[in-house]
Amino acid sequence: MHIVAASAWIGIDVLVAVLVGTGALATDPALRGLAYQALATFIFVPMAVAALATLTSGVLLGLATRWGLVRYWWVAVKLVLNVVMVVLIFMVLRPGMSGVGVAGAELVAEGSTSADLSLLVFPPTVSLTMLLLATVLAVTKPWGRLRRAA
Repeated sequence: MHIVAASAWIGIDVLVAVLVGTGALATDPALRGLAYQALATFIFVPMAVAALATLTSGVLLGLATRWGLVRYWWVAVKLVLNVVMVVLIFMVLRPGMSGVGVAGAELVAEGSTSADLSLLVFPPTVSLTMLLLATVLAVTKPWGRLRRAA
């Protein structure tokens, strides 16, 4: 379940990158607008579900296996990465999508928008980087055990 949820999350982030890239680089304003409207309409729910499924299954794995939640550095770092990304999805991504949808509608209807959408490159870049780091940590399992309190 954990691997499937994390893989889905990576796939959704790749889709976000494609939609953001299409919105930024396409020459046809209608195509750009449709990409932004699709991003605003369809991305939040699947990403939130994948993120919460990854977090939940990771916590359950941590509690049920020898790795624990905070026994090893790599698990603790993955947990922190996951929690930070879930918070970003709900606190930054979700509220910002309504403006992206409006800008997309303006592009479709009028051929231009006054909205600055240049910062949309950051969410998929940051998220894919963090998910790649979590994947590398899961495979390499670096750093050993956390020290126990005296």
